[in-house]
Amino acid sequence: MSGHLYSLNDLAKQVGGKLVGDPTTKIHSISTIQNASQGCISFLSNPKYQKYLSQTNASAVIVHPDHESALKCPGIIVNDPYAAYAEISSLFVSFSNPYEGMANSFNAHETSSIHETAIIGPNVYIGPNCIIGKGSIIHSNCSLVMNVEIGDHTIVHANSVLGSDGFGYASDLNGYLKIEQLGKLLIGKNVEIGAACTIDRGAIDHTEIHDGVKLDNQVHIAHNVILGKNSAIAASCAIAGSSTIGQNLQMGGLSGILGHLNICDNVLIGAHTLITKNIDMPGDYVGIMPAQEKKDWAKSSVFIKKRNLK
Repeated sequence: MSGHLYSLNDLAKQVGGKLVGDPTTKIHSISTIQNASQGCISFLSNPKYQKYLSQTNASAVIVHPDHESALKCPGIIVNDPYAAYAEISSLFVSFSNPYEGMANSFNAHETSSIHETAIIGPNVYIGPNCIIGKGSIIHSNCSLVMNVEIGDHTIVHANSVLGSDGFGYASDLNGYLKIEQLGKLLIGKNVEIGAACTIDRGAIDHTEIHDGVKLDNQVHIAHNVILGKNSAIAASCAIAGSSTIGQNLQMGGLSGILGHLNICDNVLIGAHTLITKNIDMPGDYVGIMPAQEKKDWAKSSVFIKKRNLK
């Protein structure tokens, strides 16, 4: 729970939406529609999650007018639920400036917890609501921005940034509304994170890096990704937001996974391969096209397109 409490009427006024149901409904936090509980407000903007509207446990849901009739709980009706969610997210921020109150010399924030056997290198920043387990090593020039929990015997190499803001914006007529990142980054035991990696904390639910994961240098993992146990990812890979990945993933260098996908256990992804859809069967997946002159690539791409249409 965030410590904030609003009535549904307060939130409807904040976004200029139509209120449906009890205006005194109390809201203490934001949640995803599939994981919501009483006291949470959620939203529906991605059609992939429409199936949860009739079964959510949220106290209220922000929806488009097209979905008003499907509401089973109080709600707020707006033309752009995602933009409304972005605006409401700003009301639930606990630390708008995580650097506030920090001295010029290195000091742990009063809300941070560091085990006495953990090792922290020089020029490390540890922000609010961070926990570091026993025997863990944080090398020099790392930042734990906020809401980061690291398990026992985990190693974070130099210049990595953990718990950074996810890339979350909702567009409106005036540009982009920032979506506040209210979740945590949970890193398990015996994890090793390479140099200059970036792992975002969750927007609502948490980003999770499970036990035994190994990341090479310069890997980016976006907000709300769940990465299963004993996965290994080579350098310069990226995983987009809200993808859920099973155990024992192996990713070759320069490969990527798009957002909102589900990847089963025991999947191998070859170097420079982009995963664009769910993977339901274990196996070795690769999609590499050797480099060639531009005119030859144009001919090859026409052939590949025709083959895929058959």
